Amino acid sequence: MSSKNFFQAICKVSRAFGTVRNHDELLHLILDHAIDMMAVKAASLYLKDEELDLVVPVAAKGLSDHYQKNGRTRPSKLIPVLEKEGYLYSKDVVTDPRLENHDVKKQENIVSTLIVPVKLEGDFIGILGVFTDTPRVFDEDEIEFILALADEAAMAVNDMRLHERIEMNTRLFLDLTTSMNSSLDVNKILHILTSEVCEAYRLKGGLIRLLNKDKNTLEIVASYGLSEYFLNKGPVSAKILNQCIQGETIIVPDVRSDSRVQYPDFMAQEGISSMITVPINSRKEVIGVMNLFSASQRKFPEQMVMMLKALANQGGLAIQNASMVLMLQEENKCREEDIYNCRLWF
Repeated sequence: MSSKNFFQAICKVSRAFGTVRNHDELLHLILDHAIDMMAVKAASLYLKDEELDLVVPVAAKGLSDHYQKNGRTRPSKLIPVLEKEGYLYSKDVVTDPRLENHDVKKQENIVSTLIVPVKLEGDFIGILGVFTDTPRVFDEDEIEFILALADEAAMAVNDMRLHERIEMNTRLFLDLTTSMNSSLDVNKILHILTSEVCEAYRLKGGLIRLLNKDKNTLEIVASYGLSEYFLNKGPVSAKILNQCIQGETIIVPDVRSDSRVQYPDFMAQEGISSMITVPINSRKEVIGVMNLFSASQRKFPEQMVMMLKALANQGGLAIQNASMVLMLQEENKCREEDIYNCRLWF
């Protein structure tokens, strides 16, 4: 591929990215251009899951299901090479010690590969690889092209993710706030704050503790995805809850190494790696806390934290409004009974 064709190809790719309508279409378009313009047998793409902080396979073309399940090299083994060398080239994948599952690669008739990092503003967000069925030496222009394609892919994926994240957050907030504000059932509101939030953000489980002012204790009133064994682990007087009740949002990326976690062994047995604790506010007063747990270690990005705070605040208002309505209904019932009793005297 000449330098002129290389430039024209990148321009074509850049224009094409602007025509896609969804995430899956974008990923397959990236692989289509990699295969067509590099004249290779197959291509695959790994992307970093922002919420789970893992690199996962997201798309492949020209590779069998058997290979995708059994023939890949672990990202944890590829990433150090990519960070050190800038790319990984192998003329013979069956004998290259940097790669894994050589027998499956041979069975798939893969001979050579070129693998490059997908980076955005210097940060690693994925891996793009192309594969041939004959021995291949990639020239400098071809290596530059696949690196440039990876850069274009990074920007396009980031823009698409941002758009999808905004849509998801908007839809989630609208759905949850509409449901909470239209319901006078406190249990339904608590269900939304646990199960629906956990499902939307792919969390293992969650629980809500509300403040009992008479006893000055935080009591569990709702949970999702957690075992009875975990919920009944014992009294909670952890520093995290004390900080949260003062209005702080607490993020614990690793529950095993944070001294504030009161029951790390129970966390490990429950399959919990990370957690976030968000105060539930109502009219500038903390009325409880929302605990959310992740099975994998997560960093909880800022946009997600802001959304959880907004949902917790909205939930706090809904809980208080529902409680006030129930109190008024009870007072009216008492008045009606008093009036009825008074009438019996006449």
